[in-house]
Amino acid sequence: MNPFVLSILLLSLGLGTTITFMGSHWLLIWMGLEINTMAIIPLMIHQQHPRAVEATTKYFLTQATASALLLFAGTTNAWITGQWNITDMLSPTSATLITLALALKIGLAPMHFWLPEVLQGLNLTTGLILSTWQKLAPFAILIQLHHLLNPNMLMALGVISIVVGGWSGLNQTQLRKILAYSSIAHLGWMITIIHFAPNLALLNLALYIIMTTSMFLLFNTLNSTKINSISVSVTKSPLLSIMTLLTLLSLGGLPPLSGFMPKWLILQEMAKQDLLIPATIMALATLLSLFFYLRLCYMMTLTISPTPIFLFSSWQTKTTQTNIILTITTTLSILLLPLTPTLLMLLA
Repeated sequence: MNPFVLSILLLSLGLGTTITFMGSHWLLIWMGLEINTMAIIPLMIHQQHPRAVEATTKYFLTQATASALLLFAGTTNAWITGQWNITDMLSPTSATLITLALALKIGLAPMHFWLPEVLQGLNLTTGLILSTWQKLAPFAILIQLHHLLNPNMLMALGVISIVVGGWSGLNQTQLRKILAYSSIAHLGWMITIIHFAPNLALLNLALYIIMTTSMFLLFNTLNSTKINSISVSVTKSPLLSIMTLLTLLSLGGLPPLSGFMPKWLILQEMAKQDLLIPATIMALATLLSLFFYLRLCYMMTLTISPTPIFLFSSWQTKTTQTNIILTITTTLSILLLPLTPTLLMLLA
C-alpha cells in the first residue's frame, strides 16, 4: 500500500477514536465511530483475496447495523429527555439499545458470531488492530455510561461471553479464531465488572491489549497461523517459543504471570458485591479457555519437531532487527503481577 494512503488511514483511525473519547454529544460520538470503521476497511481489504473481501463485507454490515442502532438509541433518548448530552439521564429503552449496539460493535456474546469469521480472513497485523484499537472507542462509551446502564443486562452479557468464548475455542485449529474467542472471553470479564468497579475494567482492558498485542506479534514473527505450524517453532526460534508459552499462560490467567491480576481482582470485587453465583460461573468457565491455551503450549513445546531441537538448521529464523514493541509487550505480559498495588493506586 502507498505509504501516504497508509498514513492517512492510520491517522483517521486515531482521529475517530479521539473524537469518541472527547465527544459528549451523541451525534459526535456516532461520527467518531463511523470514521473509525471507514478507516480500517481499506486495511482489511488490501490483501485482494476472496477471504479478505468476505471478511470485510461481514465487518462492514455488522458495524453499520451497530452504528445505526446506536444512532437510533441516541435519537430516541433525545426525543424522550430533550437532551443530546451523553452524560444526561438515559431512558430505559435507550439504555437497552445502546448496550446492545456497543455489544455488537465489540463482539460480545450472543452478538459475537461475526468476530471469529472476520478475524480469520485478515492478516495478523490488521487482526491486531481489529482486536485492540477498535475496542477502545466503544469501551470509552461504556465507561462513561456504566452508572446509567442496566447492571443485570451487563452481567448477563459478560457471563455468556466468558462461557461462549471458552467453550467455542475448544475445537479450533486456526490461531486467529482462537485469539478471537479469547477476545470474547476477556471482554466478558470487563463487562461484568464495569458497573461496580470501572477502574478494574480499565485495568483488564489495558492488560488484555498488552497480552493480545504480544501474541499477534509473536505469531507474526514465527509466521504461524495454524496449530500444526507452531509445533516447529522451537526449532525456528527457541527463545521466542518460550516467550510465546509464557504469554499464553498469562492469557489463561495463571499465577505468577500478569494475566492472573485482573481475574483475581475482579473475582474479589464480585465477592464483595455478593455476586457469588456469577463469580463461580466465571471462574469455572475460565478453565475452558485455559484448556485451549494449554493445548497450544503442548503443541509448541512438548511435541517432537521434525528436526532435533538443538540442531541449527538452514531455515532457522534469523532476526536482523530488534522489535521494541514485541519486547515491551511480552515483558509486561509476564512480569506485571508484583506491581498490582501500584497499578491500583494509579487507577484510583
